Amino acid sequence: MDFGFTGEDDLFRAEARAWLTEHASGGLDRRSWERALGKAGWIGLGWGEGGYGNRSATLTQQVAWAEEYARSCAPPRSGHIGENLLAPTLLAHGSPEQKGRFLPAIAAGDELWCQGYSEPGAGSDLAGIRTRAERAGDGTYRVTGQKIWTSLAREADWCFVLARTDPGSSRHRGLSFLLVPMDQPGRIEVRPIRQMTGTSEFNEVFFDGAHARVEHVVAGEGAGWRVAMSLLGFERGVSTLAQQIGFAAELGRVVRAAVDSGAVGDPVVRDRLVRQWAELRVMRWNALRTLGSSRDAGASSVAKLLWGGWHQRLGELAMQVRGTAAGVGPVDWSVTAPYELDAFQHLFLFSRADTIYGGSDQVQRTIIAERVLGLPKEAKGVV
Repeated sequence: MDFGFTGEDDLFRAEARAWLTEHASGGLDRRSWERALGKAGWIGLGWGEGGYGNRSATLTQQVAWAEEYARSCAPPRSGHIGENLLAPTLLAHGSPEQKGRFLPAIAAGDELWCQGYSEPGAGSDLAGIRTRAERAGDGTYRVTGQKIWTSLAREADWCFVLARTDPGSSRHRGLSFLLVPMDQPGRIEVRPIRQMTGTSEFNEVFFDGAHARVEHVVAGEGAGWRVAMSLLGFERGVSTLAQQIGFAAELGRVVRAAVDSGAVGDPVVRDRLVRQWAELRVMRWNALRTLGSSRDAGASSVAKLLWGGWHQRLGELAMQVRGTAAGVGPVDWSVTAPYELDAFQHLFLFSRADTIYGGSDQVQRTIIAERVLGLPKEAKGVV
């Protein structure tokens, strides 16, 4: 399937590749890298209509940039939550004042964001959240509750928080989408969560009367569920294609390891390698088919099911081609290095979460069953 890149797109891609080749290995810290991207005009592509972003770009040019970024092995982005999740949500639902306040700062790489959705008792079942936001008399809300699995919370300047503003409400009613500043000592506490990989990308966030301004409620009080669902749709957009470039690179490394170890001589391993390659092509075609379309209610759920399971199977395959060596760390154990993993071990352990975070496989299948296939909802209390 040809996505139909034009000659203009090819020039845009060449410009992106040249800039990344020159700057991607500059040794900048993550915040400085975001500002470098912003200064060069690479954040906020396609926001040009409202004048909030850095440059205009067609959908195909946004895809070209995302693919070149993934191919360049540039530093991981700290600003992608603000750029790819909050920004399109504000463009769709935000007031002119909210757009003018927050979008230019995201496009410049000056303000970083995190996402306050999941809670200990409301992960995939987002409608069960208990974090509350109570209206105060000084034009603010007081936010109290706990969020979990919050990526980049330690770096973020702001958090978009889904909270219950109607104390008598339940499920998806009475929720609001608030923009909350993170720099509130004594009112906001961030605790890193140590994972199986030994790293701490995720965090717990505790709100104890944190302040949020009334004018920073997106789409008005009570519209939180609608805004939150809109944002989840943006989560599976252009970035999915860039993600697949990274997946292809990981698959290439697994294939090379299979050749080097001799595992490729096993017909079962060869079959699994070919299946991984074929399924990755299917994921790309599916992403291109649905890109920019809002008519397919199940598109985002299908995409999540495809890539979550695929990446998890790739981690398992990486261990298989390594054989017994997969059970041994890259360095000898020591007090200073008690938990070292190589790239394949990290891939295997981290990908165990792929079918859980961002909406578990079970929840995605329920969405497809109810919203696409029109099947009846599961009866309450049935075991």
